[in-house]
Amino acid sequence: MAVLEKGSKKLLNAWAFYDWANSVYTLTIASSIFPIFYSALFLTEIKTVYAFGFEFKSTALITFVTAFTFLVVAITSPVLSGIADYVGNKKTFMKFFCYLGSVGCIGLYWFSLERIHLSLLFYFMGLIGYWGSLVFYNSYLPDIAFEEQQDSISAKGFSLGYVGSVLLLILNLVMVMMPQYFGFDIGISDTLKATGTEAEISVALKSAKDAASFEAMKISFVTVGVWWAFFSQYSFYFLPKGVSSGHKVTKDVLFNGLRELKAVWEQLKENLRLKRYLYAFFVFSMAVQTIMLVAVYFGEEEIDWGGDSDKTVGLIGSILIIQLIAVLGAFLTSKASEKFGNIKTLIFLNVIWMALCFYAYTMYTPMQFYIAAAVVGFVMGGIQSLARSTYSKFLPETDDTTSYFSFYDVAEKIGIVIGMVIFASIDQIMGTMREAILLLFVFFLIGIVLLLRVPKHSTIRK
Repeated sequence: MAVLEKGSKKLLNAWAFYDWANSVYTLTIASSIFPIFYSALFLTEIKTVYAFGFEFKSTALITFVTAFTFLVVAITSPVLSGIADYVGNKKTFMKFFCYLGSVGCIGLYWFSLERIHLSLLFYFMGLIGYWGSLVFYNSYLPDIAFEEQQDSISAKGFSLGYVGSVLLLILNLVMVMMPQYFGFDIGISDTLKATGTEAEISVALKSAKDAASFEAMKISFVTVGVWWAFFSQYSFYFLPKGVSSGHKVTKDVLFNGLRELKAVWEQLKENLRLKRYLYAFFVFSMAVQTIMLVAVYFGEEEIDWGGDSDKTVGLIGSILIIQLIAVLGAFLTSKASEKFGNIKTLIFLNVIWMALCFYAYTMYTPMQFYIAAAVVGFVMGGIQSLARSTYSKFLPETDDTTSYFSFYDVAEKIGIVIGMVIFASIDQIMGTMREAILLLFVFFLIGIVLLLRVPKHSTIRK
């Protein structure tokens, strides 16, 4: 196959299509069905679990594990990026993490409290596979697109991801809510039908349907893994492998990535605009990613839904609202950045996120949660795509884009670790997530202050 030229439509579409492939993970596993499934494992009001020698509040445990996963990604990604640069095969590493995440999703079918450590390993694999592949995926952006194309193709990637993930989530939602139409057994014994009272039969039928819906949730994790691995093939077919150097990996090469990060840091000292933008990104991304990762757990625990069935429909419905509005949000944010500039648009988005933190603290009803979901959807896709493309546009002239994006990803992951640990600690100590969500207001405020300090033009210190 002929190598596609930088900026070609087919190459740009192939890159953006990976968002279609992998975004089903963030929607079904990270944001909707898995949090509901995880909560359903706890049959008592006191939701605690014993793991790693300690007793954890259920939401605190999954948050701590998530934070640990991001710490692993932050530590390993620069090493792997250095190897990819040296050998010239970033696509191979992107594939590895894609398939690791896919297998982790499929493994969630066997998630249970009785096998909590193995179960958390599968969760860990899915999460590290998703974020690990993004390290290499994001680093392709300046390689495949010219500067004037980067905002639009970045937004297109997020939009494709929202559309594709919504399609699979709708299928999974129908499967969970109407399992009988997908071959799941919701029958009861003939003896109970013949001898049981109407109330007993009704309870048995509800129990059977709940069990079938629970099984459907587990099948949905398998569909995510298969979707992710299958649709990523289009991107892998067209994306370039990298600039092959013919070198082999040696012990010394393992530290190349860390040396490259140090070199990037030294260069940042001379690039005031990029350095100050990274400071701001580190802080506001910490808060954004934390909210996105805990939103459904918050809704499941803190909102009064009235019943388990209403809760499932309400939470997944909220996620669908977020995803559908996010498509529009990413598009409008791209247009706003063209008119007002990236930094001003990011400041505006941070103000909205800051207001959302206060609003979330006062939420108790499903309608309030739906309103918050709509606003989150509007600003979620916009701030993610714009943050990525802003960083890409601020980069100096360089062929070593992987190292710069590795630095970007490490900053993002360390920020997430800090945000998640703070959030989980408050949740574990206070027994509620409300105080934790309110604290994130401070991060957005600091992010705004730091964005205001970003110079309008590139400033290189001699």
